[in-house]
Amino acid sequence: MKKNRFDISSCKVTMKAIVTTGNGGYEKLDYRDVPIPTLGSNEVLLEVLAAGVNNTEINTRLGWYSSKVTASTTSLATEEDEIKDAQENNDGGWNKATPFPFIQGTDCCGRVVAVSSDVDKDLINRRVLVRSCMRSEGWDSLENIWMASDFDGAFAQFVKVPATEVFPIECDWTDSELGTIPCAYGTAENMIHRAKVEEGDLVLIAGASGGVGSAAVQLAKRRGATVIAIAGKTKLKKLLEIGADKVISRDEDLIEILGEKSVNVVIDNVAGPSFGKMIKVLKRGGRFVSSGAIAGPLVELDMRDFYLKDLTLIGCTAWDKPVFPNLISYIEKKEIKPLLAKTFPLEKIVEAQIEFSQKKHVGKFVLIPPKVDNIKKYLV
Repeated sequence: MKKNRFDISSCKVTMKAIVTTGNGGYEKLDYRDVPIPTLGSNEVLLEVLAAGVNNTEINTRLGWYSSKVTASTTSLATEEDEIKDAQENNDGGWNKATPFPFIQGTDCCGRVVAVSSDVDKDLINRRVLVRSCMRSEGWDSLENIWMASDFDGAFAQFVKVPATEVFPIECDWTDSELGTIPCAYGTAENMIHRAKVEEGDLVLIAGASGGVGSAAVQLAKRRGATVIAIAGKTKLKKLLEIGADKVISRDEDLIEILGEKSVNVVIDNVAGPSFGKMIKVLKRGGRFVSSGAIAGPLVELDMRDFYLKDLTLIGCTAWDKPVFPNLISYIEKKEIKPLLAKTFPLEKIVEAQIEFSQKKHVGKFVLIPPKVDNIKKYLV
């Protein structure tokens, strides 16, 4: 019988972690002792200093990525039949099984505490960010794997990752502030990079108060674009404070306010019922770039809007090579600011995800694992 990698019966040293045991509700989040990861070739061990909370962890637990699911991410938690379908199919949305039980946590700010024999020891004690999206077959292929979706992530005291995916960083940001960066900012920068956003572009950002959306506001402004941000009414003032040039409540009519053929680029991870109007407001030759569909994955597209206006629709999952090095440089050059909404102890993950799902915040929530007082005893 294959040994469960979370079996601690013969383990000398353990760590605290949140183990996600399957598709379902918060009862699937188990805070427990598990073995510290053992390094393989070209790997490093990190003490996790801060781990961001993202939609993707909740979506994976609920089974939203399954092709059988059609509900929005906010309504799926109450759709028992669709959760059941996800549990039975467990296709992960990419025709492969989610590796339950496993440790989630897509964002990681950490400190290198050990390296394999084939990795430069100068990395030890460096504070680093982990590139969450890894191009598993090289940069010439779009095939990719994600930390905390395809292998264990950062909701733990320690995590192991390929040495090629850690990026030392020198800045005055706190660990918690750095923990907001990888998934949201990497996804936003990838969308902006793929859509070739440049100075003079008029960019419409949907879901602008979320982690990806608020990152996109800053990153588009950094490139000289004019930004129109869509969010709930209570969050509009904050979006103006972080750089949006114009704000629109998500309850308002986009076409009535902006007019058809008015913007160059739409940056969207919302989709749902507003998709058609976002297509309508694109100018001829406009670019629509998407990394998600939290308001619903099934949308209506009038193909005449698509081909008669020569639009480009860009899907973004695999991060391109410049994306993460760009983010490190933006932080070190003080060209962007952290948007940390709140921190929680790791063991309070349920409380964090409940509040996260209420969508009353702007920016990112971050989990803080218990501090490791004597690391040497953990590395016996």
